[in-house]
Amino acid sequence: MKCDTLPDDRQMTSIFERYLTLWVGLCIVGGIVLGKIAPGVARTLDGMAMSVNGAPVVSIPIAICLFFMMYPIMVKIDFASVINAGKSGKPVLLTLFINWCIKPFTMYGIAMVFLGFLFRGFIGAEAVDLVKMPFGLDLPLGAAHGAGVVVLQDGIKMLQVPLWRSYFAGCILLGIAPCTAMVLVWGYLSRGNDGLTLVMVAVNSLTMLVLYGVLGGFLLGVGRLPVPWQALLLSVAIYVALPLVAGYFSRKFIIKAKGLQWFNEKFLHVLTPITIIALLTTLVLLFSFKGEVILANPLTILWIAVPLFIQTILIFALGYWLAKILKLTYEDAAPAAMIGASNHFEVAIATAVMLFGLSSGAALATVVGVLIEVPVMLMLVGFCKRTRGWFRHA
Repeated sequence: MKCDTLPDDRQMTSIFERYLTLWVGLCIVGGIVLGKIAPGVARTLDGMAMSVNGAPVVSIPIAICLFFMMYPIMVKIDFASVINAGKSGKPVLLTLFINWCIKPFTMYGIAMVFLGFLFRGFIGAEAVDLVKMPFGLDLPLGAAHGAGVVVLQDGIKMLQVPLWRSYFAGCILLGIAPCTAMVLVWGYLSRGNDGLTLVMVAVNSLTMLVLYGVLGGFLLGVGRLPVPWQALLLSVAIYVALPLVAGYFSRKFIIKAKGLQWFNEKFLHVLTPITIIALLTTLVLLFSFKGEVILANPLTILWIAVPLFIQTILIFALGYWLAKILKLTYEDAAPAAMIGASNHFEVAIATAVMLFGLSSGAALATVVGVLIEVPVMLMLVGFCKRTRGWFRHA
């Protein structure tokens, strides 16, 4: 895959990457402190969002940061070679198999073991959560529905369910949503095939439109899960399509106006650190938005984080191992393993809010997915770079 990056780009990026774990830790702490000492600022920024059916789908501050994370990656891609990347069928089939035949069911099993059995006593065996009534359902007070009972809360019919089941539902919504945006950053940082990553993002985005509701409804047992079509399309358009189009046309215009040498030596030289700076800024924002939640529920965050962490490592390991078995190049193997390990948390959060309510345990579980994803995926990026010798190279 041709990305037109020079050795200087790699050297400059390494200055950031060498101490990336330290920067990430400082940004996490800084975000939590910001959310604590200036909660009004954090709430204002968090409230700047595009909503679908009352559920916040696209955070405008996060969307701006993600644009600057994605644009330097997109503009470096030689888009003419994306077609050739798409001809390599094995990596794409591998991600489809992992994401839709394996990942949802391992998430179900791992979450059930930890939240339903091992941690149930810590969460509270009798603890309950109030969630929205399922769409179109009107049952009398006291009626049973699945594991819940219809109760009246502030004059509104709600479904009272065991709290651990609410957390479990949030984990499932994360498990059936493969990443379609941030994986471009993980693939880039691991020196993967950016063109192939883009192809896999496109294929998985289309597949989500078909299978997200089907698998979610089956695993959650809530009947046919309403597919968040608008949420899916809006998030993919904002987080992926916008920087893709901007990268394609600006690359074409700059090379035509200034030439390829100027583009490589001047323009890309300026862009090199922007992806990581935007990533760190995103971390500060995310943790400032959720700082109060983390500080108020530290053990709850831990109980939910454990199965999500194990799921991430398991899916990555399975994808990486199968890539080795399939004799993929390192440049294809790294992003192929990472697209399943990471999650499309924007859609998971939106779906949890639409189905169960903003204050539900399910919504909290999807937020925990956001909190652990970046540090864990950066750890896996480092693992990939240390083990690139396990694979042949393009």
